[in-house]
Amino acid sequence: MVPILIGRIQTRFFLIALVGSLITLVLVPLLPLSHRDAFVVLAAVAVIGVGWELLYHLLMQFRWEKDWPTLFGLLTGVPEGLLLWILLKAGAVPLIGAAPAGWAFATHFGVVWVAVWLAANGPMRVPFLRWRFRGGRLV
Repeated sequence: MVPILIGRIQTRFFLIALVGSLITLVLVPLLPLSHRDAFVVLAAVAVIGVGWELLYHLLMQFRWEKDWPTLFGLLTGVPEGLLLWILLKAGAVPLIGAAPAGWAFATHFGVVWVAVWLAANGPMRVPFLRWRFRGGRLV
């Protein structure tokens, strides 16, 4: 079953909140980021992600099987990360005074993105046995 739009959005929120938060708690002490800034970045990824999911949904309508290959799901982190970085540099993300160092942002975003992607494509299927049969919906 191909995840439906609402299922992808629910899964994105759930995994960013759970996996993203745990990774952030472990990673932030190693980076020149405050916990507050790191969690604001996570929240921005979640909010901006809804717009990305709408765009991805539109683009998938032109594909015969109406789905992305799994690797595309990983690679979509590149434009999402670039957009968020541009918004941070422009001061368009509220609650963050100055954009974090580029390498710190890239490390935090990249590690969280890969961890969320891995969780969605592996362990997510164990506790949520019916998840893929419900179109990716959790609720």
